[in-house]
Amino acid sequence: MNSSNSDVKNNKDVNLIWKECLVYIKEQIPPLTYLTWFTPIIPLELTDSTIKVQVPSEFFIDWIEEKYRSVIDNAITNILGQKYNLVYVVLHNPEKEDYENIIAATEPQTKIQIKLDKPLPKHDTHINIRYTFENFIKGEGNQLARAAAVAISDNPGQTSFNPFFIYAGVGLGKTHLIHAIGNNIIKKFPDKKVIYLPSDLFTVQFVEAIQANKVNDFSSFYKGMDVLIIDDIHDLIGKEKTQDLFFHVFNTLHQSGKQIVLSSDKPPKDLKGLNERLISRFQWGLSADMQPPDFETRIAILRNKCQSIGMSLSKEIIEYIAYNITSNIRELEGCLIKLLADSSFNSRDINLELARKTVNEVATKKNLQISIDTITKAVCNYFEIAETKLREKNRRKEIALARQIAMYLSKELTNSSLKAIGLNFGGRDHSTVIHAHNLINKLIEKDYTIKSTIEKIKSLI
Repeated sequence: MNSSNSDVKNNKDVNLIWKECLVYIKEQIPPLTYLTWFTPIIPLELTDSTIKVQVPSEFFIDWIEEKYRSVIDNAITNILGQKYNLVYVVLHNPEKEDYENIIAATEPQTKIQIKLDKPLPKHDTHINIRYTFENFIKGEGNQLARAAAVAISDNPGQTSFNPFFIYAGVGLGKTHLIHAIGNNIIKKFPDKKVIYLPSDLFTVQFVEAIQANKVNDFSSFYKGMDVLIIDDIHDLIGKEKTQDLFFHVFNTLHQSGKQIVLSSDKPPKDLKGLNERLISRFQWGLSADMQPPDFETRIAILRNKCQSIGMSLSKEIIEYIAYNITSNIRELEGCLIKLLADSSFNSRDINLELARKTVNEVATKKNLQISIDTITKAVCNYFEIAETKLREKNRRKEIALARQIAMYLSKELTNSSLKAIGLNFGGRDHSTVIHAHNLINKLIEKDYTIKSTIEKIKSLI
């Protein structure tokens, strides 16, 4: 513990200490989690062994203790140099000055607070300003969704796309797109009340409203929105009371010509466990899916991300990443960030070898079940040669045969293009891959030894 921390501790300045703890906590958890569960906490008192804090409800205590207590303990130990007990005081019927202290203690971007016997403060939209149409890469797999999103943001609530239901797998850009809708509406219609939140946060706020006996206020707040954007609506499955309340909010907004935007990992008809009347209403407007990006779109995404983070990569490396990470955008961008980190922290040049290693570490197991690298490892293990030998311009008979077998199996067992296969074996041309494939095919027909070798390597894979 440094001297400044010691002085703070001696002065028992609990507010300053808690602020330092929040700085540490903020780095450990997602932004929405921080805004939801930590900005409402008010530090009250510091003793030799305890820190007393004020929280909104008993439910709040249970959630903090179960999910984030270890994060808080680590923060306190990091700041004060030792463990402290955390004592909670629940806020009951706050007086005016208590309410004002709560509002003053929160940062500008905070979650919507449901307060007892007090009006709701001016809401925060929760829209992430970084997600715009301008930096959303349009591709064949998202054309309909993007076009509809633009139309909605130009005329919210007045198109036939209401509700607008976007569904896609993880990391395909649906959250980016719904934030872009919000950003465009706020820009064009600054007087409209727009709000974004994930459905699990909607549920948490609903629970707090029940405990505070303020369900009507909670419902009225959301019914008063001009644009309601709910992310991951599938998380309402199994939450019957929240579904009932959301049903009434939905009806009021829709009947009033207000815009509703929803996202999910499945189309409405596949949301088993969700109330049928909700599913029916989700199908009133437009449902649009977002597919994994094609090769050209992946290239564009990688180039755009490189530009935004000030990173320069060769065409060969960008194409290698785009060929080998195909499932979602998040993995593509994660690969670039990891490449940049490895290069910076370890003072290494970003070359194809580092890109290959990073792709293996970042890509999902599904992608790597049978990959070119998996095949290369199996071939090299069988022939007892180093993997680097297959990428060199080595014409020794045994090396050339191993390389040709690896190329043959890569074409047979993966969805990789000829160009991608060639890149993995020292940047060779696609014609070399075709030659290797044809040659091994002929050898399999004539030479039992080669056929047996191929089968043994397949078993290793």
